[in-house]
Amino acid sequence: MAIDRRQLLIGSLAALGAARPALVAAESLGEAVAAETFYASGARRADGTYAVLVVAEDGRILREIPMSARGHDIAVYHALRRAVIFARRPGFFALAFDIDGRRAPHVFTPPADRHFYGHGVFSHDGRLVYATEHDVDSGEGVIGIYDTTGKWRRVGEFPSHGVGPHEAILMSDGRTLAIANGGFGNDPATGRESIGVADMAPNVAFVDVTTGALIALQAVPSAINLLSVRHLVETPAGDIWFGSQWQGALEDTPGLIGRVGRDTPLTVLEASAPLGLALKGYIGAVAVSGDGRLVAASAPLAGRVVYADAGTGRIVHEVAIRDSSGITPASGAGAFAMSTGKGVVRLESGNGAVRELQFAGAEFDNHLRRV
Repeated sequence: MAIDRRQLLIGSLAALGAARPALVAAESLGEAVAAETFYASGARRADGTYAVLVVAEDGRILREIPMSARGHDIAVYHALRRAVIFARRPGFFALAFDIDGRRAPHVFTPPADRHFYGHGVFSHDGRLVYATEHDVDSGEGVIGIYDTTGKWRRVGEFPSHGVGPHEAILMSDGRTLAIANGGFGNDPATGRESIGVADMAPNVAFVDVTTGALIALQAVPSAINLLSVRHLVETPAGDIWFGSQWQGALEDTPGLIGRVGRDTPLTVLEASAPLGLALKGYIGAVAVSGDGRLVAASAPLAGRVVYADAGTGRIVHEVAIRDSSGITPASGAGAFAMSTGKGVVRLESGNGAVRELQFAGAEFDNHLRRV
């Protein structure tokens, strides 16, 4: 059944990719607007279909690229204005597109014995994309390598050094990949059913992308092994912040946000009140402001976004936002943009000013990226 569903999905995606006129933006972005700030996210439209939306801070939808299934996160290579959206786990497609719409989008897929986990990242020079994947036969996590210059052909892989790799980010040195190994996998035959939860051993692995060699591995303490590390962000100071999702009983939820480094053990942020319980055991995304001062973490199940001081590690602020998951740095110091499943993009400036853009008929997915 899983193979049939996969083949049906890939067939529909191939048809979508071939339908070039349908994929060309109604409004192509030109040089005149190239300096504006845009954001991109997967979304479900009013008719129940899926698309990638590129939107502007003035409320315009600049591009609307159809997808035949739900997307998750978007990798962006700013220098060449290219991006890739990965299917939601267990995912069997990725869609590469130009932010400006100068070339038709391109669909590529993992091998038959792999599936995507919804995230990926470009290499420092933009020639490769590293995608988090699941080896269906062994149950181990791998990082698939795709050539952006050769029709997105898969050219290799290396271990993620854990199970269930979710988000992977390329650190500022341009060669170290930080990988959030969530600790459990998915059986494609049953969709999103989690496997191996009882034996979870989540970690953050640091890997040399030029060789695939493991540089360091920081494990989640065994006392809280049900804490699945999911999302990562690097601050300008070189610290890695993470957001987690708890797989145990809600009343036992530990802190969900913390820091880790190549030479620093994984530590969970402590708060004066049981923060994990208040956030309902689930962090949807993490981001750092452009000035590196604040780290923001969204908790869509709790309808909250919390902000931590990147230097001290203390929670300094929070806001209530219904069903908000996507979060990314916005224009200005201390500024963020946040998206919701209700079609809202909220723009917060560093001085406390807030604007909300309503995109009728759009339900934004888990992640928002500034492009």
